[in-house]
Amino acid sequence: MLKTLGAQIKEFKTASLLTPMFMILEVIMEMIIPLLMASIIDDGVTPPGNMNHILAVGGLMLAAALLSLLFGIGGGVCGAKASTGFARNLRRAMYEKIQTFSFANIDKFSTSGLVTRLTTDVTNIQNAYQMILRMCMRAPFSLAFAMIMSFLISPRLASVYLVAVIVLGCILAFIVTRSMKHFSQAFPKYDDLNESVQENVSAIRVVKAYVREDYENEKFKKASGNIYKIFCKAEGIVAWNNPVMNLTVYTCIILISWIGAHMIVNNTLTIGQLTSLLTYCMNILMNLMMLSMIFVMLTMSAASARRVCEILNEESDLKNPADPVYEVKDGSIRFENVSFSYKKDAGSAVLKNINLDIRSGETIGIIGGTGSAKSSLVNLISRLYDVTEGKLLVGGLDVRLYDMEALRNQVAVVLQNNVLFSGTILDNLRWGCRDASEEECKKVCELACADEFIEKMPDGYNTYIEQGGTNVSGGQKQRLCIARALLKKPKVLILDDSTSAVDTATDAKIRRAFAEEIPGTTKLIIAQRISSVEHADRIIVMHEGEIDGFGTHEELLASNEIYREVYESQTSGSGDFDEKGGE
Repeated sequence: MLKTLGAQIKEFKTASLLTPMFMILEVIMEMIIPLLMASIIDDGVTPPGNMNHILAVGGLMLAAALLSLLFGIGGGVCGAKASTGFARNLRRAMYEKIQTFSFANIDKFSTSGLVTRLTTDVTNIQNAYQMILRMCMRAPFSLAFAMIMSFLISPRLASVYLVAVIVLGCILAFIVTRSMKHFSQAFPKYDDLNESVQENVSAIRVVKAYVREDYENEKFKKASGNIYKIFCKAEGIVAWNNPVMNLTVYTCIILISWIGAHMIVNNTLTIGQLTSLLTYCMNILMNLMMLSMIFVMLTMSAASARRVCEILNEESDLKNPADPVYEVKDGSIRFENVSFSYKKDAGSAVLKNINLDIRSGETIGIIGGTGSAKSSLVNLISRLYDVTEGKLLVGGLDVRLYDMEALRNQVAVVLQNNVLFSGTILDNLRWGCRDASEEECKKVCELACADEFIEKMPDGYNTYIEQGGTNVSGGQKQRLCIARALLKKPKVLILDDSTSAVDTATDAKIRRAFAEEIPGTTKLIIAQRISSVEHADRIIVMHEGEIDGFGTHEELLASNEIYREVYESQTSGSGDFDEKGGE
């Protein structure tokens, strides 16, 4: 874990080294001041008095204080730079790692869990790192230095500190170990809280439409309440830290004052030395309290560090081969005895023994009931997941032999859940090709029938799209996503129920444009309406993860019972696929 996190310090190593050095120098200056104070009392104030000595030593005290201040500022600046830079590198490394994850990896951690790790967990590590650089060096060094100086002045009185340190150390160790398990339980609860907020905000229209604000409020209250309870337990244990520490500090002061007074009377200790010992006493015990706070912070951050390292050490299920192929020959697709499960230990496969042979340039329709694995089938083509068994070939080669970026550049997918990003329409379209000209963007919008509504917008192609595409309709969003995919000029185009929100006339125009403008592109069209696929070269009928039929519209009407029932139900106006064929 330390090696994983340490690798992200990078260019902030110098600041990380300077911080503890400044802290040590600050401590040295602080430790000198009580000795100088004792000298002023014993040699300057005590009768007959010596003003010159007071002024000379006072000047040294002032210089030591100023140097201590400067070293403290230097340590603070370097510590802040090192910790914030470290946090920046951690977030960047995690974000870049997440970009390599397959869908299976994302599912493993969940979106809300990843957000928590990138925000709350990294912030905890940042705070802990700054405390390590500053306090973890300052507190032990200061404590040890003060203890040495105390023993040099009076071993008898210093033994009081030693006993107090040992007793306090045992108590603090007990407090830290008891609170540690509660802090470890708290951070997974942040995932639940973020999930509640994320769902509520992203689906706020649905929440308001169904008047479910009270339900969502109760869910959020429960999630935040769980965090509250865990932190109350942890902080309730940590709260013993201050009273125990104060009791020890004041007990030490009383004992040192009492024993020291007797020693002064017996001329075995001077007033200045007693003053120095009391200063060192406060220094030792305050630094011990600081160490206890460090342990609590490290306990909290240890759980966060483990969660961050899980992301950094996670290996994607999908990897490029050692010597990848960068060119996809054509859009031919072949499934050879393919089976697929989302989890390796799943009891049953989502896809079972799929065998298909699709020629380059064909238009293939795919229909099937909800849960029949239509989306799972096409997700394998662009290698969003890997097959569990069998082999999937695109352009005559196993998809696992291609460079993933090269493959996905030639297999454009318009997913079932269409996503637009904040930015202009042109910005969103250029996700398909970053260097595309405005004319090229307009051309693909014509093919996707998106130009009809874009030209009516006040700013045309420079119209700003809000986050998630909230200022466009579902059908408009689908057409923009289709245009974006077309801009890639792919060899394979997959439309995963991507025209469900457009009217049948527009759907027909889009299909006709595909046939005329991109005849060499293999087109896979998932749909619920048979009218969307009946003119395809061939149609796949999916049922419970298996291919129930594969052929032309006429062949399936004659030979496939599911297809025939769906066709009759839809043409008679009495239902759709899920009402009949999905039974």
